[in-house]
Amino acid sequence: MTGKALAGEHWPVKDWESVAPEAAGWSQEGLDRAWRYADTISTATVMIVQGGRVVASRGDLAHRYQCHSVRKSFLSALIGIHEEDGRIDLSRTLADLGIDDKEGLSEREKAATVYDLLTARSGIFHPAGYESPWMKSIKPQRHSQPPGAFWLYNNWDFNALGTIFTALTGAGIHDDFLARIGRPLGMEDFRLDGERRDGWLEPDDCSVHPAYPFRMSTRDLARFGLMFLRQGRWQGEQVIPANWVATSVLPLSDAGPRGGYGYMWWTERSGAGFPGVVLPAGSYSAQGVGGQNCLVIPSLDLVIVHRVNTDIKGTEVNRFVFGRLLRLILEARRQD
Repeated sequence: MTGKALAGEHWPVKDWESVAPEAAGWSQEGLDRAWRYADTISTATVMIVQGGRVVASRGDLAHRYQCHSVRKSFLSALIGIHEEDGRIDLSRTLADLGIDDKEGLSEREKAATVYDLLTARSGIFHPAGYESPWMKSIKPQRHSQPPGAFWLYNNWDFNALGTIFTALTGAGIHDDFLARIGRPLGMEDFRLDGERRDGWLEPDDCSVHPAYPFRMSTRDLARFGLMFLRQGRWQGEQVIPANWVATSVLPLSDAGPRGGYGYMWWTERSGAGFPGVVLPAGSYSAQGVGGQNCLVIPSLDLVIVHRVNTDIKGTEVNRFVFGRLLRLILEARRQD
């Protein structure tokens, strides 16, 4: 697909270009306050990109941290490419596709569509792999909701989508991501070769549908966020269909204090998203447990990436702590 690079847009080519915070309309004093707070929590890296240039950053931007549930937004983007090309039909049901699981799915459960899974509304509460304790705690009883009627942040939906993706496209998730997104965006650190694989399948005894974890550096994740900020474009190429980008970050479901939820993206809803901070209208984010965040704020032409090294057991930045850090960062942006 081809797109149009607009005059005056800045893009990282081989490396990111930086701009002095004060020249970009930021207060260095305000950023210093945010960094002092970051020093007291488990933040590993922060990268602030405005207008395609790095305004401020801290930490090792090349280190490949675990992405956790940020993986879901990666898969959503890939589904958008293949849906546009006709390989994935969102209206097809699990029965159509022959999808089942270890405990067996009922006829009503198999009536769920690919769209229901994409929007986390399948009504299938079968055990799933790669679930956090919080995800397990909010899961209702099996067969308590019909497909499409009830939103639940549900790893069964997200993992089964991975199975469906590979069945319909014939491609592995990670290899397809590298070919269709990683390479076109010029990602510097993401690799899938004999020496290192930054993506793999994670099976679990409770389900036939594996998770599909990723590792990614902060600077590569920022490229992904910038591509979404630019409506799926990367320089002159339309990497993700623009309509898919626009629809996937709509607040299709009310996620309460967590904002809204679209096609495996968290969205701002009436300013809500993180505790203690009002998000600008239209903001959205890819999030992972422990404090992995790729936040896109279109109204400010801004991408903020925050990473935590969860390879260190017990290390996390919870939603309340990140909300405070985010408030300090946004307050550092001058309004004059």
